[in-house]
Amino acid sequence: MKNKLFAGLALIALAAPLGAQAPRQISVPGNPILADGDYYSTDPAPFVADGALWILAGRDQAPPDVNDFIMGEWQLLKTDDPKSGKWTHYPAIAKPENVFAWAEEARAYAGQIVQGPDKRYYFYAPVLEKNSDAQDRFAIGVAVADSPTGPWRDAHPSGPIISQRVPMKNDIQNIDPTVLIDDDGRVYLYWGTFGQLRGIELERDMVTPKGGGQAIEGLTGFFEAPWIMKRKGIYYMLYAGNKAGPKSECTPAVYHACIAYGTAPSPTGPWTYRGVALKPVSSTTSHPGAVEFKGQWYLAYHTADAQGGGHFRRSVAIDKMEWDDSVTPARIKTVVPTLRPQPPLPPTRNIARAASATASNDPVPVQYWIRALNDGITRAAPLPPDLWGSWSPNNPPSQWIEYRWDKPVTIDGSRIWFWNDQPAGSGMGVAPPATWHLEYWHKGWKPVPGARGYGTEPGGFQTVTFPPIHTRCLRAVLNASGDGKSHAGLAVQEWEALAPKIAPPAVRDWTSAPAPSCG
Repeated sequence: MKNKLFAGLALIALAAPLGAQAPRQISVPGNPILADGDYYSTDPAPFVADGALWILAGRDQAPPDVNDFIMGEWQLLKTDDPKSGKWTHYPAIAKPENVFAWAEEARAYAGQIVQGPDKRYYFYAPVLEKNSDAQDRFAIGVAVADSPTGPWRDAHPSGPIISQRVPMKNDIQNIDPTVLIDDDGRVYLYWGTFGQLRGIELERDMVTPKGGGQAIEGLTGFFEAPWIMKRKGIYYMLYAGNKAGPKSECTPAVYHACIAYGTAPSPTGPWTYRGVALKPVSSTTSHPGAVEFKGQWYLAYHTADAQGGGHFRRSVAIDKMEWDDSVTPARIKTVVPTLRPQPPLPPTRNIARAASATASNDPVPVQYWIRALNDGITRAAPLPPDLWGSWSPNNPPSQWIEYRWDKPVTIDGSRIWFWNDQPAGSGMGVAPPATWHLEYWHKGWKPVPGARGYGTEPGGFQTVTFPPIHTRCLRAVLNASGDGKSHAGLAVQEWEALAPKIAPPAVRDWTSAPAPSCG
């Protein structure tokens, strides 16, 4: 399908590297940079070269109903001024199998490009080894080129510089490399995921590891995606943090990540956790990249905000990153994501988005997210934080979810979208409810009179209608399926409350205090 974003724009008169597509000029009004759904972009790694700001990114290619990282190539974005919205997009600058003879196709995970002391560009890329008996075949290779756009060639043709076999045996998944060339010319490489972070010094050839490296400790909640940088003599490590819980400063849901950071007085530590640089975004994964350009620092990250976007169809965004130099070490001010202008939400009868949500299993297990109940989003293949859920080792026979409005509202219908991984009637896993009904607050909880519907089919909205009621609180009481001895868990992807008349949508400010209790 023709790329709508680029329609009518002339191609740049530049020769593309062999096998790459021609670059294109684009003009965008904000984040994400590529937003029309033709090209998804992920795992940003910004760098400065030739007086311009560049962002290396992977490319998400998963269908909308597939939950998998299908990423076959890397691409580049380039601008002379991020504020201008004018970018050059270089699609398909490299594919794993075309750069590394020892690599399998696809799985073009998060890499980084840095310029070496010889003025050439070094690309640190995690790819899958073809022929390896390692438990996990991800390994880090290094490619080299005279230009950021390539052509890229393997700088270490004998194989990866980091794997579960070289330079030392390890049992981690070796992805997400990040590199720092220090002021004294020494080179440091860090990488890791699933809570395991490693660091090693490289020879000044930018390729050869020195020694056996070390495990990096002290970065609270580290999950993956490290990014090393230096400012005013202090070393900073940004990373995707996964310290989850209802009162966590990082994220309430375990599948989501914030961008946290720590500091150290030297490249080898000791590292100290300092806080959160970016709160969770619309994609479950988060990946930072920061760079100073023309005196201003920028944070690049990815979201699910492009057209047709999702957790495996992500898109790169970039915003200013500011510092608080009144403290030592300087604090990174929490970045506030910006979004390109959006069309107004269509008029709707659904007023659930103006309510605060709560549930009988508060605090909700960290794999789920109460805010998913009324975020207005349904997905073909949701992940756990796209749902409210109640699964536990010992599920009760009944649960409830509840909406509270600041002022009484009038409603005459409701729609609910159940999710399941077990069939109806099951006493294990997550199943549709055996039965359910609505209650409203009127001097106590009372069944909604005259309600009709109460379907339990998962995977689509089940609609309930009733004569208008006036209330400040609405409850859905869900009776779990099971045999009386064991019960399945329950899960809801979206729950709507319908007013009699269509009106402009109201969305609750989630930074405000929750609505008062109905009890």
